[in-house]
Amino acid sequence: MSALAVTQEDVARRAGVARKTVSNVISDYPHVSDRIRKRVLAAIEELGYQPNRAAQNLRTGRSGMIGLAVPELDVSYFAELTRLVVQATERRGLTVLIIQTFGDLIREHASLNGFGHQRLIDGLICSPIASSGDDILNRGGGFPVVLLGEQVSVAPDHAGIDHVGIDNVAAARTATEHLLSLPRRRVAFVGASRSTDSHMADLRLAGYRQALASAGVPLRPELVFSVNGYHRRDGAEAGRRILALPPEERPDGVFCANDLLAQGLMRALHDTGYRIPHDVAVVGFDDIDEATYSIPSLTSVSPDKAQIAETAVALLLDRVNGSDEADHDTVTDFSLVVRESTAGPRR
Repeated sequence: MSALAVTQEDVARRAGVARKTVSNVISDYPHVSDRIRKRVLAAIEELGYQPNRAAQNLRTGRSGMIGLAVPELDVSYFAELTRLVVQATERRGLTVLIIQTFGDLIREHASLNGFGHQRLIDGLICSPIASSGDDILNRGGGFPVVLLGEQVSVAPDHAGIDHVGIDNVAAARTATEHLLSLPRRRVAFVGASRSTDSHMADLRLAGYRQALASAGVPLRPELVFSVNGYHRRDGAEAGRRILALPPEERPDGVFCANDLLAQGLMRALHDTGYRIPHDVAVVGFDDIDEATYSIPSLTSVSPDKAQIAETAVALLLDRVNGSDEADHDTVTDFSLVVRESTAGPRR
């Protein structure tokens, strides 16, 4: 029997369940027991059944497509997260429409509003930069949204808006505590925002401050460096400002709000003969793939990106399938990956 000739009824007979149960499993309906789900999936694999997505979409009024809106695809963190979201979605037989917003308000609004009357997507996973909480609450798309990151805070409600992210304060505190334990006592923070709308930067700065206070190390305002953006060039510019300080006032440890800042900073310091970590230890945030392969390799806070992607997709599809639970605020795991930028080269 060819895969195209296999029907849901065939799968149901092989699995010993009702045809509706097969449909629920294919649609990733949440209220199916693990035992039944495994039995149906085994029958699907054994028979080689391929769902007719076009017919399902006509029946349900859905597109079979979810949106993923991220600021910049050439930023490594978002590129890696996009790959994981696509993989998690394709495993469920759906398609991802990827929208690059560049942090632009108009592009974000277009995503949140479902691109006008076209209604291309059934739901949206979004990492907003320019939109406010009110913008998201008052979206016109009429579909569920899962927010990633900490840039926008939306009050819990039954608005179909879930949130997935890590505890940025705790993660930043862990990174700073690591530097203090080396021990480094003039620890700088690179990544405070020069604008007033970077909630992520505020949270990571708060964690840095907490670690200093807990260790009894005074906060030195001259060691908190603001940036215009969160790219390598901004880190390099911060590095040059560090080098402009009198030698006795320069930091011996630096926590950067993301890995791109850390990479730019390390390059600027290296170009003037600074040895990392001998003269200054550096910690980044995001644990992008390049952190493993830079010279020196970069110690970094590692959000569990796979967990973030899987959780976001699962929450969104629960909403698409009719869940009306109160909005979820899911805190995912992180770890600190210690590498050469604080531990020294391997012998």
